[in-house]
Amino acid sequence: MKSNLTKKFSYIYLVLVPFIAAGLGFWIGHVSYKWYLPIWLMNVFIMFLASWSLGLNTIQLIKDQTAAKAAFFLIIPWILISMFAGLGPPPQTPTEWTDTAKEQQVLYFMLVVAGVFLALGFAGLRERIKKEGENFYSILGLAAILLSMPLFILNMLFWGFYLTELFRVQASESQHALPVWFLPIKQLFGSISAIEVALTYFATIAISIALQKTFWLSKVTGYFFAFFSSLALIIILLSLFFPETLKTPGFVVSIPAFPFLIPYFIGVNLLRKLGDQKTG
Repeated sequence: MKSNLTKKFSYIYLVLVPFIAAGLGFWIGHVSYKWYLPIWLMNVFIMFLASWSLGLNTIQLIKDQTAAKAAFFLIIPWILISMFAGLGPPPQTPTEWTDTAKEQQVLYFMLVVAGVFLALGFAGLRERIKKEGENFYSILGLAAILLSMPLFILNMLFWGFYLTELFRVQASESQHALPVWFLPIKQLFGSISAIEVALTYFATIAISIALQKTFWLSKVTGYFFAFFSSLALIIILLSLFFPETLKTPGFVVSIPAFPFLIPYFIGVNLLRKLGDQKTG
């Protein structure tokens, strides 16, 4: 009885983390690192304990090691991203950017690490699903995520490090206008962002279907994840051709942390299934 209550609390906590982190980040805004870092470290510890209680403990069983590791790899990105709750929305001006330059670099470095773990999680799922005899959707998902990650890392390095240094130079030389070549480069990376985000959503659709077909996800859960990712994929693709019409929804679905949301919930649901199988 106590074990079941712990698992229910762990599941609810993990499901709520992205919504709480996003809510705090956009509503409260930027706060001092002296406040958000201790809270984030406490959250990291709680999320690990919740994951362990939910089903990560099955990593001790040889037959479930790959699935447990892969599921937790999909959760790690949001363990890292939850730190952003104290950073607030992205800076809107070069001055705001340079004032928080170090934090911006840490933020985008964390996103790069998150992307690496996402790819590792998909690779682990592919290996586990292959043992169940599913070899089409899982390989599509892995191929798409492996294509998207180099573009994602390049995009994050541009925003976190190149752009930060550009704004620093601009501030040191008291320049108020951005160079004329900046807008074409920004547009180029906007296109790169749309492509890597679209590939990530496509990968999520494929892996959701593969997990549903191998009964790792229920039909309802698998199709819901696939539907939600399909909707985001359509929005991001249409925003390439109708940027003004779909400015807000296109921006939302392309926020770096957003494409990691469904894979995170996949990881949480897989851990719960592994835990249920162990106790069942």
